[in-house]
Amino acid sequence: MDKKQKWAPGLEGVLLILLSHMAAGLEVPLDPKVLEGLPQPPTITLQSPKDYIFDPRDKIVIQCEAKGNPHPSFSWTRNGTNFDVETDSKVVMKPYSGTLEIDISGEKAEAYEGTYQCTASNEHGKALTNNIVIRQSRSPLWSKEKNEAIQVQKGSPLVLHCRPPAGLPPPVIFWMDHNFQRVPLDNRVTQALNGDLYFSNVLPEDTRSNYICYARFYHTQTIQQKDPISVTVLTNNPKGERRPGFMWPVGEMSTKMVLRGETLELECIAEGLPTPEVMWQKDGGRLPSGRTSFHEFKKTLTIIDVNEDDAGDYRCTATNKLGSVHHIIKVTVKAAPFWISAPRNLILAPNETGILTCRVNGNPKPKINWFVNGRSFKDFYEDNGPKVEEDTIILSNVQSGSSAVFQCNASNEFGYLLANAFVSVLAEPPRILTPANKVYLVIMNNPALLHCASFGSPIPAITWFKDGQTNIKNSDPYVIHENGTLEINMAQPMHSGKYTCTATNNLGFKENHVFLEVKEPTRILTQPKYRVVQRGMSALFECKVKHDSSLIINISWLKDNGELPDDQRFEVDDESLTIRDVTEEDAGTYTCITNTILDQDSASAMLTVVEKPDPPTDLELTDQMERSVRLTWIPGDENNSPIQNFLIEYMDMLHQPGVWVNLTEVPGTSTTAQLQLSPYVYYMFRVRAQNDVGYSDPSIPSAQYRTNPSAPDENPTNVKGVGTEPGNLVISWKPLTGFQSNGPGLEYKVMWRQKDVEDDWTSMNVGNNSQLTVTQTPTYVPYEIKVQAFNDYGNGPEPAVVTGFSGEDLPLSPPDGVKVTVPNSTLAEVQWDPVSNPSIRGELKGYRVYYRRVRGQHDSQEEAEQQEQVLTFSGNRTEAMLPDLQPYSVYNVFVTVVNNKGEGPPSPNKTFETPEGVPGPPSFLNTMDHGLDTLTLKWGPPLSNNGHLTGYTLIYHPVNTTNELGPAKKKFFPANVTTITLDSLNASMLYKFYLNAETRKGPGPNITKEAYTAIDTAVPNRQVDIATQGWFIGLMCAIALLILVLLIVCFIKRNKGGKYPVKEKEDAHQDPEIQPMKEDDGTFGEYSDTEDHKPLKGSRTPSNGTVRRDESDDSLVDYGEGGDGQFNEDGSFIGQYSGKKEKDTHEGNESSEAPSPVNAMNSFV
Repeated sequence: MDKKQKWAPGLEGVLLILLSHMAAGLEVPLDPKVLEGLPQPPTITLQSPKDYIFDPRDKIVIQCEAKGNPHPSFSWTRNGTNFDVETDSKVVMKPYSGTLEIDISGEKAEAYEGTYQCTASNEHGKALTNNIVIRQSRSPLWSKEKNEAIQVQKGSPLVLHCRPPAGLPPPVIFWMDHNFQRVPLDNRVTQALNGDLYFSNVLPEDTRSNYICYARFYHTQTIQQKDPISVTVLTNNPKGERRPGFMWPVGEMSTKMVLRGETLELECIAEGLPTPEVMWQKDGGRLPSGRTSFHEFKKTLTIIDVNEDDAGDYRCTATNKLGSVHHIIKVTVKAAPFWISAPRNLILAPNETGILTCRVNGNPKPKINWFVNGRSFKDFYEDNGPKVEEDTIILSNVQSGSSAVFQCNASNEFGYLLANAFVSVLAEPPRILTPANKVYLVIMNNPALLHCASFGSPIPAITWFKDGQTNIKNSDPYVIHENGTLEINMAQPMHSGKYTCTATNNLGFKENHVFLEVKEPTRILTQPKYRVVQRGMSALFECKVKHDSSLIINISWLKDNGELPDDQRFEVDDESLTIRDVTEEDAGTYTCITNTILDQDSASAMLTVVEKPDPPTDLELTDQMERSVRLTWIPGDENNSPIQNFLIEYMDMLHQPGVWVNLTEVPGTSTTAQLQLSPYVYYMFRVRAQNDVGYSDPSIPSAQYRTNPSAPDENPTNVKGVGTEPGNLVISWKPLTGFQSNGPGLEYKVMWRQKDVEDDWTSMNVGNNSQLTVTQTPTYVPYEIKVQAFNDYGNGPEPAVVTGFSGEDLPLSPPDGVKVTVPNSTLAEVQWDPVSNPSIRGELKGYRVYYRRVRGQHDSQEEAEQQEQVLTFSGNRTEAMLPDLQPYSVYNVFVTVVNNKGEGPPSPNKTFETPEGVPGPPSFLNTMDHGLDTLTLKWGPPLSNNGHLTGYTLIYHPVNTTNELGPAKKKFFPANVTTITLDSLNASMLYKFYLNAETRKGPGPNITKEAYTAIDTAVPNRQVDIATQGWFIGLMCAIALLILVLLIVCFIKRNKGGKYPVKEKEDAHQDPEIQPMKEDDGTFGEYSDTEDHKPLKGSRTPSNGTVRRDESDDSLVDYGEGGDGQFNEDGSFIGQYSGKKEKDTHEGNESSEAPSPVNAMNSFV
């Protein structure tokens, strides 16, 4: 570009107006089709770092890559002067690149050290790289120095100086001995940042003749060592304990400067005895979280990525038991220049205005210098260039051909920044880069971004339309971004459709169509749930999903964020995961992931596999006492279910070998138990753990533990004294077990005496038995009984006294004073005097009352078949109620007393009578002699009169066709009347009759009956039976004949049409009820008569087997055709026919009852 290029000048006020209408920087698209043919100034794409340290054994490669149109050419400067690459055979520039390769083999590498800069140029401008400082790595030798042997008293501090040579880059320092064993570092022995070795206090083991400092140089991969240092620790005058003091840094305060973005390292090394501990804090603030770390046993504080807030006073404190000491390090933070906003490339249309901004910061504040195509701004434009305001260049009214590359250089004492930004002046019509007819799929309620990437100069204006009509404005829910993208912040189904974007500038117009489809979100409706499953069982995780039906759903499962194991036990279905025969390895987190091409959802649940616990181990017996021992064990694995209890069992190897007995339970948090023991037992113990799943297998039994014998601690239980026969007493007890015996020679001392009669005890020793029979005792008297256990080591405790009774005998006496009171006709109360205890001769169980009906009061002879009844009353009762007695009867009653042996003699019979009651119903009620207006009733007397019968009451009334009752009439008859004829009744009428018997006590229950009077056929105004009229019979016959003729005609037509040949029908159906057609004459065979009398559908069958007509029961059966005939769907008649119809044997005799004229009429309605 010509350095005389002029920029249109303008007044400062005009310039400010232009700034307000300034064109935005046009981004250059990366699409090669767009880039092709577009002029573009150079842009640096790759360059070497500013500080390049090379290994003299390798080639020097200085990178410089750039792009532009046309492709740029490259040139270099070294130390500020032109570096002619072609004149040096050792230097090669890569084709189409500015990268240099320098072969320094056989040459002095120092000759190529210096500051290099690459320039990329084309006809539209020049771009520059940073100044790249090339230096050779160095690993100089250690300077010669004589190390004198060091002697130091025990407890004294010590510093061994390293002083490594200055290398490029600096070496890594470490201390070793001549056997290449590192010197162990700890809180007492520390290596400082400069490589010196510090001892807070020395110990005799620090004596060594070969402390060697090593320096490793990274680039040359060499290690150099310092001459060994000899240290001897003396113990003749050891130094005593003392407060801490700082060995480094010295004094109470020091300073440290660090650059922004670098790493701050502060160290405090203290001496003292005991060895001090070092702590760090920042005065007036906190150490930065996440960027702070401690090293060298907290003697070094490191803060990475330092910023201005890290400046301040850092206090290190060294402390031991004798005191503490502080040191403050004042930290200041400076900054090399750093970017706030680097200048960006601009593409402007002719006559547009643009702005380049180079905003940096640093401490101290950087100075900004502008360059154009590598030349200073003033030299390039002289007096007519763009306006520069510190970090900003304003380009006004640019013209074609004024493209250039601007460089911004910001620098302070700690460094510099260099950035290239080109300004390209173009005039291009719009292009839309987004593919045409692109379909955007988005999930409902998510943002939808419809792109309209465009390119043009001036920058095209973007306009959006929906469905080719609606002009979309930049308002909710639409947002049109500067790059032309249309955003719908929450897409809904109504937003689906066709969208059109247009790109327009003063050079042209372009449009593009895209489509938006809004889909239903994918959601997991039923999420997997936490499962606790016992080993060997199955685990089921459900994952039911809802998704858009137009999208393909994919469901996958993960275990612990990895793939499911390749195992057939894992069964994945559409909506679930089943794990069969679960093992411990299956425990973990299972995640259901469901996804489409647009979205996904996931849900997780844990599987915990539980099992009964593993058995406890290592049972140990301690604290062994005469009656106790402590059992300790180690719990087994609880298998994911906490142990709730430990069950301790024992086996008595002496008395019950092979039998394990529960002893006690302890909580699951315990691993020991103090066990109470019994004497004379050979114990073995085992432990079982219990969790929610169940009990573990038992542990391995403990060692045997034997207790010494002693006298019994207890006596037999359940001691009883019961007589089994008159004159004896059987004393029984529950014997002690071998475990309870406490020693050998177990026997029982049985003692008894008659209560309140004898003072002295009678006793007998019993060995291997659990009862003793005492004979010649009085009948049923109380005895006091004791049973005491004893063995070879003494007697058990004093036994408790139990009362028993000797044997019982049958009672001697009956109850006296039996009296009977009769409150009503069906109930009697019996009372008696109690039998005395001596006469009972046993335990009173109760009384029995026997009673029997002898006869009725109106009967002269006793009834022989009356059964005796008995009621038993427990306890000492003296009265009883006799229910459900028959009125007006004579009863006998007597009472006995009952004990455990049986019944005593009966009391004398007592006779009583029940008063008169109401009678039972008449035994029967019949009607006979049905006249037109008369009926005869006949009945029988009650089976139970229950008194003197005084007569009968009859109530009757008519019943009409709606079952409503008419007015009732009542008649009374003497007791000797059992037949009566009623007159003045209505003919052909149903009557209902109620009849009861009466005594002086009152009327008894009714017996009912219904009956009709006879049908009146003589009276003209009576109802006429239409079925008997001649005209009606003739009409019915004519109708029947007409139907028969129609059926025959239909049948003939069907046969002529051949649609339903009977023979084919028979062959097809093979009806087992029909015999085959006779071959000789073509007639049909005989029918089976199993269907002859089946009623038609809609008819009902009476109990006598005859078929009665129901309402509207006209049928082919009634009119001469077979009962099996039926019509096809098209109305044709289908069936089999016999040669003639047999007459029904029941015809004309449909009911055994007299015909009703009402029924006859109803059958024709």
